[in-house]
Amino acid sequence: MRRHLPSASRPAPASAAATALGLLLLAAGPLVSPSQGRQQQSEGAQAGDPRHASASRNGSYTITPQRRALLNTIRYAEGTWKQGQEGYRTLYGGGRFSSLERHPEIVVVKRYTSAAAGAYQFLPGTWSEAARKLQLESFEPSSQDQAALYLVDRRGMLDHIDQQGLTREAMAVLAREWASFPTLAGRSAYGQPVKQADELQRFYSSNLKALAAQA
Repeated sequence: MRRHLPSASRPAPASAAATALGLLLLAAGPLVSPSQGRQQQSEGAQAGDPRHASASRNGSYTITPQRRALLNTIRYAEGTWKQGQEGYRTLYGGGRFSSLERHPEIVVVKRYTSAAAGAYQFLPGTWSEAARKLQLESFEPSSQDQAALYLVDRRGMLDHIDQQGLTREAMAVLAREWASFPTLAGRSAYGQPVKQADELQRFYSSNLKALAAQA
C-alpha cells in the first residue's frame, strides 16, 4: 500500500516523515466494517449463513485458491512477488529487514519517502490497525496474509472477489488501499506508478488456474 511522500517535499526528521505518513492514511476513502469474509459470533454465522462458509472457526480468514490468487496479485502489483518468501521481508525500495517479530517501521528515502514494509507494503499505522483488529502477534508471513485480507474486507471487496474474481470495479476500490492498483481511469489514486487492469487480471487468472490445479 505504497502511499508515499515525494522525497523533495519530505520533512527532514524521520519522526516528521512518520507524522506525514499518518496524515496520508487519514486521506483514504470511506471504509466498511469487515463482516462477511471473516467468521463472526453472530446469529447468521451460527446458523450456517453461507456468507461465512469460507471463514474458519477461530475468526481468521480462510485462504482459498481465490484468496491466494488475490494475495499473489497484490504482491505482484506491489513489487514483492518475484522475491518469493523474501518478499515478506521487503522494505519500500527493495531493501530487506531481518526480524519478523513486528513491523520494522523503517523510513526509506528514494523517489518517495515511505515506511512501507512486507509483502503487501503495509504502512505502520495500517499494520497497527489490522494487527489490533485481528490480534496478530507478529509480522510473520501468515499474519501479513491475514492483514491483507482484512484490508480487502474492510473495503467491502472480499466477498465480491470471492464470487466474481478480480474485476475492474474491485481494483478501483482497492486502488485506495494499494497505490499500485488502477482506478477505473487506469491511474493511481495517489499519483504513483500503477499496474494496468488487464495485466493484473491476466496475472490473477493464470495464478488462480495454477492454484486450482494444485488443489
